[in-house]
Amino acid sequence: MPETVQRATSLRGTLSLPADKSISHRTMMLSALADGTSRIHNFPTSADPQSTRACMEALGIATERDDDGVMIVEGRGLDGLRPPSEPLDCGNSGTTMRLLSGILAGQQFGSVLTGDASLQQRPMKRIADPLRAMEARVQLVDGHAPIRIRSARSGLEAIEYRLPVASAQVKSCVLLAGLYARGTTTVVEPVPSRDHTERMLELDANEIGGVRRISVKGGHSVPARTWTVPGDFSGAAFFIVGATLLPDSELEMEGVGLNPSRTALLEVLDGMGADITVQNERIEGGEPMGDLTVRSAALDGVEVGGRLIPNLIDEVPILAVAAACAEGTTEIRDAHELRVKETDRLSAMAENLSALGATVQEREDGLTIDGKGPDLLGTTVPSFDDHRIAMAMGIAGLVAHGSTTVTDAECARVSFPGFWDELRRLADA
Repeated sequence: MPETVQRATSLRGTLSLPADKSISHRTMMLSALADGTSRIHNFPTSADPQSTRACMEALGIATERDDDGVMIVEGRGLDGLRPPSEPLDCGNSGTTMRLLSGILAGQQFGSVLTGDASLQQRPMKRIADPLRAMEARVQLVDGHAPIRIRSARSGLEAIEYRLPVASAQVKSCVLLAGLYARGTTTVVEPVPSRDHTERMLELDANEIGGVRRISVKGGHSVPARTWTVPGDFSGAAFFIVGATLLPDSELEMEGVGLNPSRTALLEVLDGMGADITVQNERIEGGEPMGDLTVRSAALDGVEVGGRLIPNLIDEVPILAVAAACAEGTTEIRDAHELRVKETDRLSAMAENLSALGATVQEREDGLTIDGKGPDLLGTTVPSFDDHRIAMAMGIAGLVAHGSTTVTDAECARVSFPGFWDELRRLADA
């Protein structure tokens, strides 16, 4: 279903954000592996976390929402999962597939993980390699899902694994497999990535010379607990950019996740001249969160690359929209990982922004965007069935002259089910 967005004059009001997807996946999995009953406040209805929930239920975990909307998960301990009766459907969620593979590699039963057509095109050798080094028996189809995992003949062996690319999903897969391995498993990160898993498992992490080492001992206990999932910073990012670009805007967002391994976009936008205030900072469930106020501001081009990229990888599409509306040139480098997301996001953003009249040069590892201020022209653009592309183009439509139609826009529900309704509510057209 297409969505048509008209040029707006401002974004004003208070935004209600969906729960953080990355944290939601992990709360469900860790609650399943815990001994006893866990409670998850603000567990989302979006498609990806629901895929994780469905997979855990297929593995014998009982879940339900109580009358207050809190998710109740009956954990069965590290060795309490049951063999699934059919392949586990991860939907469109790479996080579900990659993290769950680590857990299943340590089970005494076999399993198959599959997903939709998009997920079956995403690279899985990156998790199969370290799992095989741990003596897991993992079979792929030309490097992709479906993933067939058979029980390790003699159990898993601990390893030290140096990540070849910054990836929180690969890191988490190895650490979760390490719960079942003999000895201590260590992941070495030359470039830090999202640290939710090690925070939530309360693992030792040491950094020397910019290199992080995260270790987990086999049999590490996972206690039942109460979790609170913060608002999704990646979802907030679209509206942060929208309120920055539209004049006379003032937008408030409460309870936003502010994990420093996720919020590099704030640093980049600050360097571009954005007006963003953070208040009421606190820690809940081991995760930093706070309230944001965003006001309109003129932006300048900037260079982005290196160690910042892993901490804003999901925000690059909306950063590209900000760059197209800034004054001067923006260089985005070291973002190869965007080529193997739900779609090739570098190519998709180059194509769509060019269709709106922006000057964009696609590079092997990024984009060069010559910003010309708010001079985009509305047109029809595809979402490429990618939720972040769809939402980025929705924000671009608020700034572009005329109207912008995003085709197959319903894919936004993967991470932000109410995105289009919130856009219409907050935009003063």
